[in-house]
Order: sequence, then structure tokens, then C-alpha cells
Amino acid sequence: MELSDKKATLSFSDGSPSVEFPVHKGTVGPDVIDIRKLYGQTGMFTYDPGFMATAACESGITYIDGDKGQLMYRGYPIDQLAQKCDFMDVCYLILNGDLPNADQKQEFDSLVTNHTMVQEQMQHFLRGFRPDAHPMAILTGLVGALSAFYHDSTDITNPHHRHVSAIRLIAKLPTLVAMAYKYSLGQPFIYPKNDLSYTGNFLRMMFATPCEDYKVNEVVERALDRIFILHADHEQNASTSTVRLCGSSGTNPFAAIAAGVACLWGPAHGGANEACLNMLEELQANGGIDKVGEFMEKVKDKNSGVRLMGFGHRVYKNYDPRAKLMQETCKEVLEALGLENDPLFKLAMEVERIALEDPYFVERKLYPNVDFYSGIVQRAIGIPTSLFTAIFALARTVGWIAQWNEMLSDPDYKIGRPRQLYVGPVQRDVPAQR
Repeated sequence: MELSDKKATLSFSDGSPSVEFPVHKGTVGPDVIDIRKLYGQTGMFTYDPGFMATAACESGITYIDGDKGQLMYRGYPIDQLAQKCDFMDVCYLILNGDLPNADQKQEFDSLVTNHTMVQEQMQHFLRGFRPDAHPMAILTGLVGALSAFYHDSTDITNPHHRHVSAIRLIAKLPTLVAMAYKYSLGQPFIYPKNDLSYTGNFLRMMFATPCEDYKVNEVVERALDRIFILHADHEQNASTSTVRLCGSSGTNPFAAIAAGVACLWGPAHGGANEACLNMLEELQANGGIDKVGEFMEKVKDKNSGVRLMGFGHRVYKNYDPRAKLMQETCKEVLEALGLENDPLFKLAMEVERIALEDPYFVERKLYPNVDFYSGIVQRAIGIPTSLFTAIFALARTVGWIAQWNEMLSDPDYKIGRPRQLYVGPVQRDVPAQR
């Protein structure tokens, strides 16, 4: 970080001496007031529920400008990456800081491909779950269990171990997600094939059976690959912050990523695309496109209890840049699969049209986010709604592991320890006679 010439001065209305704090500049984005010495100098903490105005770390991985609707990985705009790169390019970029050249790409792709198999005993662990268990419950357990099988890459002080564990996690997540899906169906597990792409391999493990192989549809493969790219990282969101906080204790990388998976499971985070698709399906069941206008009026009525899913974002106060790319992908997939007249897509387009024209939604900057169309794409591909969040976790793993590694490499790294505003009872004594 770069120290600014500016200083921030904190003054008090009770006449206490003012305190001065340094201001740091990032390469882009808001300046940051360094309050690390606040408690030592004043005996006070700051209060910021939800960390709405607090930078918990410095990072060089992802940048978001919510007002402009801008998202960049390592400085590259998301639209350029989604249109010109594949997911393995983006993984290499997020992990290493630059896009790979041809030799680096070939080496990296081969390295990931050769780590896609999981220890055979993982199948026995999987079979301990009920067949109707939620895929995220299974995935949380499986990712955490990796630390029981791969002891040779859990020394977090060793950069080589951290690199190996990063490759293993990126490589094995598609295998684990596919295993969870096959288990829920009662079908045999499909082993990975080294002659397929990362995304093509995942599709085959999901949809092939021993009696009939699966031919990868190139349009579907590219669409899912784009979904992976769009979800690869997203700055200091809830699950990424969880991975950092968990990892700050010195725990192994598999445990830290399992914590991220658990956090992502929440409907306000990774479960948003599932909630959006459920909303569209419910709207279709209750009258379809003819009832969209009536539905949107109910959304505007705070007393109706009707919520509009897939619109608005904690950070973006403009059109989510990922949503535009996802809408394009949605059209491509439905056309390739002969589903151009898909009623849910038509519903989604009508909901979006009204939201972008109605002053109520425009004034509140409730633009479509990435979740609005990604559920329709996954549904068209054949991915069940219950697996949407697991797909998200698969894609976000590279961001989590890169953020975790960046934290451990930071000389200012300390175990996370938020403070609090205590509002409980003052000290009191237990009565002598009880």
C-alpha cells in the first residue's frame, strides 16, 4: 500500500485531544484510513456491522467498482476474460497474477488434469450420507475430509505445500461435486478423463453412465465455463472473508475452504440463484407471463411479503457486469438446445424489462445480478436446482485459495479477531444463598 500525503483527524466533542491517522492509497478505489492504533491512542473501537465501510485486508486479486458496474481480476475486465479466455486461463491468472503464455497454459492445464482423481476411500466416506442429503452438506464434509487424505500438502508455512494444495482443490472440486450428484441419483461414480477440458470433464462426470457415454456439447461446455469464470472471485465477500478468517488461525487449506463452502450455502450468498429460479417457477405456475405486471406491483408493496430475487446487489449500484454476459450465455444455450421458447426465459426477460423501465426499481438501482440468468442456464443444461450452490463453490474455490495464500504471504497477517460493542449486564455477584 502507498502512504498518502493526506491525514485523517479524529476530534471529540468533549474536549479530548484530537488524534491523527495515516491515509493509504490503493491503485484504484477509495483511500483507506489506517485505524490500527485507534484503540491504543483512544481506548475506543470503531463500530461497523456487516463491515460496510471497513477494509479488513489489502489485496491485489479482484477489484469491484459498484457505482460503475465494474469487475476486474488482476486488472483485467471481466467481460474481456469471459469472452477471450477459458476458466483455466482465469485460474492461472488469479493464482499467479498474469495470464499464462502457451507453454505455461499447457503445463498448468496438465497439472490440474493430473490431480482430478480423488482417493478411492473418499467413496466410502460419501456413502455414509443419506441419499437425500443436500449436496452442500455432502460437499462441506468431503472438502474438509480431504485433509485426512492429503497430509503431504498441509504445511501452511511451506509455499510449495500451499501451491500443491491449491492445485488439488481446484482439480478435485469438480470430481467431488459430480460424486455428490451421482450419489443422490443412486448412479455409479464416473471417473475423470484426462483428454477432456476441465469443464468438459465435469459435464461428463455429471451426465455419463457406464452403459452410455456422454458427448460434450461445445456450446454447453463454453456456457458452463463462462459461469465458472464469472464466479471465480468477487473480492471480500462473506465466504471469502470466512476463508481468510478461518485460515488466519493457521488451519490447513482444506479446512479453510470447507468453511467457505459452508458460508456459501446461505441463501443470501450462494443460494441466490436457486432462490431466483424458484421465484420464476412459482410465477410460471401462478399464471406465467400474463401475471408479471401484477407480480411486480406486489413487489413494490412492502406489506405484500413478495420479494424480487436476482435484482440488486450489496456492492453493485449499477448493472452487474456479469449479468450482461450471463444473459448472452443464456440465449446461446437455449438456442443450441432448441429451447428458445423456454417459458422461464421469457418470464425473466419480461421481469427484467419492467424493472429497467419502472421508476420504482430504477430509482433504487435494482438491476439484474448474475444470479438472475445463471439458474436458467444451469436448469437448461440439466443441473438440478439443489446443485446450483455446489457449482458456485466449485468455481469460487480458486478465488478462495488465492485469497488464503495472499493472506499468508502478507507481512501484516494476524489471526482475525473482531472486537465488539458490549451491551450485556455489568459485573454482578452470585448471591451467597441460592
